[in-house]
Parts: sequence; C-alpha cells; structure tokens
Amino acid sequence: MKDVPMKGVICPIITPFNSDESVNYDGLKVEIDRMINAGIHGIFCFGTNGESYALSDSEKVKIMEVTVDHVNGRVPVYAGTGCITTKDTIEMSKTAEKIGVDILSVVTPWFCPLSQEEIYNHYREVGENVDTPIVIYNIPMRTGNKVAPDTIRNLARDVDTILGAKDSSGDWGNFLAYVDATKDLDKNFSILAGIDSLILKGLKVGGTGTISGVSSVYPETISSIYDKFIAGDIKGAEEAQNAIMPFMNIFKYGINANVFIKKAVKMLGHDVGDMRKPFNYLNEECTNKLIEVLEDSKKRGIL
Repeated sequence: MKDVPMKGVICPIITPFNSDESVNYDGLKVEIDRMINAGIHGIFCFGTNGESYALSDSEKVKIMEVTVDHVNGRVPVYAGTGCITTKDTIEMSKTAEKIGVDILSVVTPWFCPLSQEEIYNHYREVGENVDTPIVIYNIPMRTGNKVAPDTIRNLARDVDTILGAKDSSGDWGNFLAYVDATKDLDKNFSILAGIDSLILKGLKVGGTGTISGVSSVYPETISSIYDKFIAGDIKGAEEAQNAIMPFMNIFKYGINANVFIKKAVKMLGHDVGDMRKPFNYLNEECTNKLIEVLEDSKKRGIL
C-alpha cells in the first residue's frame, strides 16, 4: 500500500467544461497547475466541487488519467470513487488504483437510507478489495447518510486501507467526535475538515488538514492557513482563516456552494465554463453579492 500522508490543503479541483458541456481537459491541466503553483498540497479530481454527480464513468476515467499524468508526482492525487453500490464502488476504486491515483475518497452511498451496519459493511468490503489508502467522505446533507464516529473508529481499526475521514457535515461536535474516536489507534489516521470555515479550528484540535472547495478561489490564502499553523504562526493562520470569511458568508443565501465557487473562478478570468445544467443558476442578488465580495478581496490583496 502507498504511504501517502493525508494532510495539508487538498483542492477538489474544478472540472472545466466547454460551451457544449464537454470536459475541457486542457483547462483541467491549467487549473491543476494554478493550484499547485499556489501552494496546494494535493489535487482531488471529481469531488463534490468537481461535479462528480454530473460525470459519466468514462469521463471520470479520463479525468483521472489526465490528472495523474499532468500532476506527475508533484503532489498526491485523490479521486472520488464512491458509487451507490458496493460493487460499482469497488470497480471504480480498482480502476483508479490501476491509473495510479494515490488516495481514494469514498463517499457514502446515497438515495436510500442506510444503517450503520450497512455503512460499515460497505466500506469494509471496498477497503478489503484495494491496496490504495481510503478516506471516508461524510457529507450527509448531500447523501442522506451519516457515518457515525463509532463506525469510523471500527473501520479504522478493522480495515488496513482505511486511513482517513473527511467530515463535511458542518457539525463541529461530529468533527470532534471523529478526532476523539481515532486518536488512540495503533496507526496514523487523518481527520480532514470539509467545511472551509473550520479549517484552522480543526487543525487546533488534531485534524490534519482540509479538502477545501473554496481553495479554487483563494488557493494561496487557504494553503497558508495550514502552512502557517504548521510553522507555529498561529496569528498568521488566524488572519488567513478570517480573510476568507466574507466569501463563506455568501453561502447563507442557500444557493449550491459549488455554483458560487465555479462562478467566482470564472469571474476571476479562469476558463472553467459553467456547471452542467440544471445546477448552474445564480440569481441577480447572489451574483451582485459575489461580485462585491470578490472586488473586496482584490482590494485586500488576497486575490
């Protein structure tokens, strides 16, 4: 099994589209370079921010191939291989493994409610069929299924390949419970923040980093939260964390956060296209607020 630490700021890279909604693979390479040059510590292809739900299996395979080839070992490559069924998740995970992905991000199955026993059995079977490290992706507001802290602990204890969890629940108590449930294991286990407003807070209690959607907009600033924290510059890390909060506050409007992020990157002049329909609408009020926040960020020197 690869020895790849799950730490730092991992960018769930945007999937750029052409005007006909086909994948813009050249644009993907540009985004990869933009993130790595800005100090990002890992590239995560087709996570939630990369519109995994809107991509075909063949597109996912090619995106992984292009990403692994273009990153060329500069940083670890993550890929979202979770599917609704265990069988399909194993197949996609094995495909990613053959391509050379460093870490598999496996989201919980969705659409149908699952018991914790079913969730445990799903991840255990996936983990026993691959030799690549797995990070469990908990995002119950999108999947309808939550991975309980005890289930995280049991999987971490019982399955060698399960080495991390990303918590995108937005529930600070759940993040703390994940850290507490895994801190005494006889192996290194990483807890990654999935909510950008909790990056520094998570690091302070034992988290190892973040998979940060907003890093596509503020890659240098968000990378510096981790870098400054590790260097012992807590004040600098706090300033960087606070700097992105005006952007985070836009999410209170209730629009899909992915729309805000991709629209913002496009407004900044990067050729990423729009999200695939129907997930690409931003009303006038939200558009104006986004423009206002980005202009303010430019004035403050963080863009």
